[in-house]
Amino acid sequence: MIIPADQMGRLTRALPFGMSLLLAPVAVFSALHGGWAVVLLPLVTWYFFSFLDAILGLELNNADPETAEGQLTFYRAITLMWAPVQAALLFWMIWYVAGPGDAHLGTLEKIVLFFGVGVITGTIGINYAHELMHQQNRVERGLGDILLAMVLYSHFRSEHLLVHHRYVATPRDPVTARYNEGFHRFFPRVLRQSFKSAFLAEKAMLARKDKPWHAAENPFWTYWALQAACLGLALILGGWVGLLLFLWQAFVAIWQLELVNYVEHYGLTRKHLGEGRYEHVQPRHSWNAAHKASNWLLINLQRHSDHHYKPSRRFPLLQTYTEDDAPQLPYGYPIMTMAAMIPPVWRRVMNPRVRAWRKRYYPEIADWTPYNKARNPLPR
Repeated sequence: MIIPADQMGRLTRALPFGMSLLLAPVAVFSALHGGWAVVLLPLVTWYFFSFLDAILGLELNNADPETAEGQLTFYRAITLMWAPVQAALLFWMIWYVAGPGDAHLGTLEKIVLFFGVGVITGTIGINYAHELMHQQNRVERGLGDILLAMVLYSHFRSEHLLVHHRYVATPRDPVTARYNEGFHRFFPRVLRQSFKSAFLAEKAMLARKDKPWHAAENPFWTYWALQAACLGLALILGGWVGLLLFLWQAFVAIWQLELVNYVEHYGLTRKHLGEGRYEHVQPRHSWNAAHKASNWLLINLQRHSDHHYKPSRRFPLLQTYTEDDAPQLPYGYPIMTMAAMIPPVWRRVMNPRVRAWRKRYYPEIADWTPYNKARNPLPR
């Protein structure tokens, strides 16, 4: 069959974004081989793509944001494929490691191996769920829910759509990191506050319809059912060892997500207009990164400035910005998230950039003390 030239061009442009699918055979090889191979997943995800970023540089070209939905079929296929791929991979790994692989994999090898599994269920899985849950199509949103259930973080959908996008870069957003707030303080705070803020947001929506929080429409019932199904399947396939490995990869995945959340808005705040009101979200309220290879891996998540400015855009249409419109990260997310784990290094790299951002975009604000509070009050 001959593929028309225009479709071949679209396929060629979409293929680099499918590189994440290559992580599945890497995971299988790691499990079957054991030994040194158990470290391959984090090495490929963090270091290989950082190496590619250094070679390939930045991608500053933008797709036409008015591109028709019908021309994005190959891009959509990548995000739709990942959910069944991840489900098959994760639960096969649990079955294999707790069963046939137990003979040649030691305890430490299993722990390191599932650390790597958590890296990809967080770096790829939650990121793809993020793309899917922003769509109106029920199938896509359902696949996003399944991906989040596999890492026991289903409430992320409610928190992200109802809280984060509304309150980003304000004290009412739990996942906006404050200036000088180190990741090791940020992480436990977000774990506490994001679940509560998500639940309160859904409860408030139901209250506006004169319904109680426990009404059937509350998506938390779906979240809990899907998560229970994943926990049950892990227990059936791998026993208690399989359940513990499932919980371990879920924790690692959540840690990966919150590392990215930490990086995306660190120190950036929308101007307060008085009486609890803030200016509209602009590209300058998210850190932008135009690094080519890591944007392939993360399906343009690093074009985060445009995502918050135009949340409905699918990932291939997200625009990148120059320094005139959005603050720029010096490296892609793989390097920046590693730096975030070492607070002195992070502050040395990012604090001068935050101060420069303030002078550039808000020279009229002399006292930033109210914006620097690390404690984020939850929406009521």
